[in-house]
Amino acid sequence: MTDRNSDIERLAARVRGAVLSPASSGYDAERTGFQLHHPHRPTAIVAATCADDVSAAVEYAAAHRTPFAVQATGHGHAVPTDGLLVSTRRMTGVRIDPESRTAWVEAGATWRHVVEAAAPHGLAPLSGSFPDLGAVSYTLGGGLGLLARRYGFAADHVHRLDVVTPDGRLRQVTEQSEPDLFWALRGGGGHIGVVTGMEIGLVPVTHVYGGSLLVDVEQAPDVLDAWRRWTADVPEEMTSAVSLLTYPDVPELPRELRGRSIAHLRIVHLGSPGEGSAVVEPLRACGPILRDTLAELPYPRAGTIFDEPEQPHPYRGDNVLVRELDPKALAGLTKAAGPSARVFTVAGLRHLGGALARPPRAANAVGHRDARYLVSILSLVAEGEEELVRELHDDALALFADTALGRWLNFAFRELGPDELRSGFSPGDYARLLEVRRRADPHGLLHTGHGGPGVR
Repeated sequence: MTDRNSDIERLAARVRGAVLSPASSGYDAERTGFQLHHPHRPTAIVAATCADDVSAAVEYAAAHRTPFAVQATGHGHAVPTDGLLVSTRRMTGVRIDPESRTAWVEAGATWRHVVEAAAPHGLAPLSGSFPDLGAVSYTLGGGLGLLARRYGFAADHVHRLDVVTPDGRLRQVTEQSEPDLFWALRGGGGHIGVVTGMEIGLVPVTHVYGGSLLVDVEQAPDVLDAWRRWTADVPEEMTSAVSLLTYPDVPELPRELRGRSIAHLRIVHLGSPGEGSAVVEPLRACGPILRDTLAELPYPRAGTIFDEPEQPHPYRGDNVLVRELDPKALAGLTKAAGPSARVFTVAGLRHLGGALARPPRAANAVGHRDARYLVSILSLVAEGEEELVRELHDDALALFADTALGRWLNFAFRELGPDELRSGFSPGDYARLLEVRRRADPHGLLHTGHGGPGVR
């Protein structure tokens, strides 16, 4: 123990940031993120402030064969580590090059940081629906965002990655310099190393027509099927989603939502308000509209469209990518998130296709581009409810088994087994990911949110 303590002291002397132990002030705040269910309990935390700090931390883990994980910002991990935790939340730098329409984004930057830096130049990133989501981790998982049907996955727009591989080496990874790593990191879910920064392409977007329509499900029980029929012929400029949840009957909520099962129809349209409104008009006929917030928005405000919770909480989630949506399955999903659900549950659908279905200029590991919809389910988890939630999710997603293609790993908020991980990729791509991972991390030291392909 004395030798290990001495090694930790030497590590602390090498890094600019702090090295925290369980006895340190700030340890609990540093080890927890947005996900409060089963938080990390590491023996040490490196609160990194730069790429050199990350390299020093990973070198330490490699020298001691210590498992390690990385935590930045956003919706968090699913597999806790008791080894070394590398926290990158202080690495929030963003640099915009308006001439090349690119951004350099450090490991801990959120989409809010990137969006606000790009907006003055009339540009936008392929950002997600939650502004405080970590931009790097989101992109490594593929990145299914607000402009997805028009511009594709965020991973398709990555130009370069700086990554510390599990041997402690800091590498500049491009299509030319490290083709296997470049392929695997974009869509492979971060199982290869710790990305300290990335260069991404930006798109010329300043405004969107967007917002939400809120519908009372009791008065419009077929609202999900109405949305499905509407998506059949909308243009690529329209990216949309719908979620279902039952609000508690409490005075803190607006009167029109209390105790009701509500469908949130989320709209993001690239075009004029008149064009967007015309596309949405048939959707307004799906049932009585309790609230209509659709309007032209500057892109920095587009993060309000999904109106996702901002406070950390314990939760579990799962999903399935499908070819088609069966109306009977949609009725079952409506019930799963309805008033009879035994735990608070949110069911969701996202419309895919468009640019998402087209291969990128440089191939990457993003799987199942032929999927037309994503079906997701998420529940709050209290102590002792893990098995209940898992059964609820399994039963709900089993309704879509006939048209299922696989899983979208960015929305799988739980530990996945080998077969479940494999379902996120084509068979050939998964085998290639395993090989790249084995070469980069032969001892299986890096622990990621889902366990990771090839973890022993």
